[in-house]
Amino acid sequence: MATIHFATYNGGLKFRGDSGAVALSSISPFSAASYSSSSSSSSSSATSSTSSAAKPRRSRLRASLRRKSLTATRALPEETTLSAQPEAVVDPTLALKKKAVDVAPALKGTSIFLVGTKSSIKTQLARLLAEALRYYFFDSDALVEEAAGGEASAKLLRETDEQGFRESEAEVLKQLSSMGRLVVCAGDGAVQSSTNLGFLRHGISIWIDVPLDIVARGLVEDLPSSQPSTSQSYPEVLAQLAAMYEETRVGYATADANVSLQKVASQCGHDDFSDVTVEDLAMEVLKEIEKLTRVKKMMAEAGRPF
Repeated sequence: MATIHFATYNGGLKFRGDSGAVALSSISPFSAASYSSSSSSSSSSATSSTSSAAKPRRSRLRASLRRKSLTATRALPEETTLSAQPEAVVDPTLALKKKAVDVAPALKGTSIFLVGTKSSIKTQLARLLAEALRYYFFDSDALVEEAAGGEASAKLLRETDEQGFRESEAEVLKQLSSMGRLVVCAGDGAVQSSTNLGFLRHGISIWIDVPLDIVARGLVEDLPSSQPSTSQSYPEVLAQLAAMYEETRVGYATADANVSLQKVASQCGHDDFSDVTVEDLAMEVLKEIEKLTRVKKMMAEAGRPF
């Protein structure tokens, strides 16, 4: 979970000074006693002229010292630092949860199906949305593998019995579409038949559009280095993804809304796609869901008789 961060400014202005009041008598070089003793050796006329000339100077000097005394009284303690007030940075997770709370009433438990090229980004996004909306998370591909007896068995089934594998995919989607309050990370098979597309109509479908080069890099990094026989180079993985994308992009385009990583990066002012967080994507998904539920409500109200 993300935590609340605060931006602070530590380079404040430093002031040095005595925090206590400075007494006028302790810093003034003049006093009535010292002045009277120094004036006794002078003539009366000189004393009179000196006294009359010194009075304005003493008045101005005492006024200046009085101002310094008041300034010293209000001075800050030594090494006191004045810093700007901390500027709170909005926690993206809290903002996402707040948005989910706003969206949930209109959503009314409708399930959400995320379609698009399989990637860790889409899986993380589905999990985060489920947590924010207090929904259940399911991965349709994982359920198909579980029904087949594991990943290896599902791969073998797909290679030896394509029809049986597709039927298994359809059955999983049928079961999921009959339930509510789900966020489903749907596999490519979800958009490759009209039957499966019909199951998606029971909920809201969102196309998570991630550039293929980013997906390819993620897959290459996730490949186990301990099994060189299964490792593939980046160009090979990218070519396979491109071929699969050509088969599925028409189905992706039938989704109720499209959330593009490239578009979100532009909206957030990021030059690098890697700067886009899962929270950024989830917030955009919730905004799209909010638009869809608003349109649905307007259409329902427009269809009401007077």
